[in-house]
Amino acid sequence: MKKREYVELLSGVWLFSRCTKKELQALASLATQIDVPAGKVLATQGQTGSEFFVIVSGKAEATRSGIPIGVLGAGTFFGEMSLLEHLPRVASVTTTEPSTVLVLTAREFDTLVASMPSVDRKMLTVMADRIRDLEVRYVPADARLISKDIA
Repeated sequence: MKKREYVELLSGVWLFSRCTKKELQALASLATQIDVPAGKVLATQGQTGSEFFVIVSGKAEATRSGIPIGVLGAGTFFGEMSLLEHLPRVASVTTTEPSTVLVLTAREFDTLVASMPSVDRKMLTVMADRIRDLEVRYVPADARLISKDIA
């Protein structure tokens, strides 16, 4: 896969949906493509995360406390919170077939944000949109009114 194809792949990641082509190119230039076999543990629940992954091809299974919670395929991603905070992972992710992933480390991401702060701001905006959507879907309307009164 070529770097310009990375840009296209990253443009489909909701976390980077507001990024410009220039910002996506900067992200793509930092990403590393890795081919991994089936059964490779990419993230372990409880361990501090320091990488963000985008699945280019193949599949992986996410588990929490050993219970399957989802299957990840091409174009999906995980570890995004590791770019913003360095806390223990909430799930484990293991490949279920030979896979290719793009990896961006938190250190690489921090370097990018230092030189291009607009990326960080755009990610926060997208995450705020997601939180708002979750609130509308899952928090009863009367509870939302109460929380606004408190704030």
